[in-house]
Amino acid sequence: MRLLIIGAGPGGYETAVEAAKRGMEVTLITEGPLGGTCLNEGCIPTKTFCHYAELIEQNLKAGLDCKPSFAAAAERKQAVIEQLRGGIDMLLKGVEVVQGRAQFKDARTVVCNGTEYTADKIIIATGSVSASLPVPGAESCITSKEILELTEVPSSLCVIGGGVIGLEFASIFRSFGSEVTVLEFCPGILPRFDSDLAKRLKQSLSKRGINIEVQAQVTRIDGNTVTYIKKEKEFTVQADKILMAVGRRPNTEGLNLEAAGIDYTRKGITVNDRFETNVPGIYAVGDVTGGIMLAHAATYQGLRALNAICGQTDSIRFDLIPAAVFTMPEVATVGLTEEQCKEQELEVRCLKSFYRANGKAVSMDETDGYCKVIAASDGAILGAHLMGAHASDLIHEIAAVMNMGGTLEQMQSVIHAHPTLSEVLQSAIHQ
Repeated sequence: MRLLIIGAGPGGYETAVEAAKRGMEVTLITEGPLGGTCLNEGCIPTKTFCHYAELIEQNLKAGLDCKPSFAAAAERKQAVIEQLRGGIDMLLKGVEVVQGRAQFKDARTVVCNGTEYTADKIIIATGSVSASLPVPGAESCITSKEILELTEVPSSLCVIGGGVIGLEFASIFRSFGSEVTVLEFCPGILPRFDSDLAKRLKQSLSKRGINIEVQAQVTRIDGNTVTYIKKEKEFTVQADKILMAVGRRPNTEGLNLEAAGIDYTRKGITVNDRFETNVPGIYAVGDVTGGIMLAHAATYQGLRALNAICGQTDSIRFDLIPAAVFTMPEVATVGLTEEQCKEQELEVRCLKSFYRANGKAVSMDETDGYCKVIAASDGAILGAHLMGAHASDLIHEIAAVMNMGGTLEQMQSVIHAHPTLSEVLQSAIHQ
């Protein structure tokens, strides 16, 4: 079977590797470098800067006059990208990789660099691009791509958008010394996260000196000045750099989806639960579908599509996709929020514990954090929300339990090593 994949981000290249293992003849067309946005201008380079920012904060807590340079972080970021690109290239040895822009000619034919490629099945995994507000002067802002290309730290930074991307960069550049202001239109930061979690993170970031304005509607940008309205009053923020971080939109431009008869809207390509489009044999995964825009979601959507192509079923739970925000402190979440439980009129218990009562957290001087586990009346775990050191790692214990249909009682019987941060979870569920 011939499989054609468009896009080399996690949803594209990982699916290509797995398909080749299953004996398929795979062609992968990519306009950008291997790894897509995640590796080249998203998850990985951002986390490299997060690491250096964390070193700065740890040194400050320890009273050490040792501050890693921004130049060193930028150099390390590029080395990490190149190393991981090389790793992907090795994984794709059994795949035909074509560099160029793909465009549909019909439902079975794609044109790239003047050459026509036909396949039995096609998977679209072209990802997303940065979105922008429709306000005057928005074109003068930098995006998450350009901010990663800076060679020096701006003395001041205004971040438009209090979501995951905006807050991570706000946290990073505050550690490197920037005066940071975040403007968020919604009543709170991280609008899709548990509100309790978001409120606590806002308090923590504010203590670090990040100015966060919620219910702030940006109306225009003039050079280095951002004008916004809050409670019917007009305010301005002056900043050396202005980051537009109001989310991302599906990257469907130039694909000529109409030629293949593929249904899509501005929100993304329409797919079913197998990630198949309205055109039989054509699938779409990842950000381009407009759903949950996370690299690991794209990877498993690609696996579901590949399983469907192979006539196989799986037990992947797309309602249990963990998410993490690499601010300082980190936050992580999986499952339902308390607000979603109320909307569904579920009878639940919210069990909480705090890092300040955890021996390992105290010894690490990382007492700013908490854990909330949401459970149904029968003990089934419906959601978990963490803030604190290594929250992005700890969330997966609960995610694994939830995927297996585990209960509070079952989890209470699991012995955890002492002293570890994982005991924060045990402290919560033993209430």
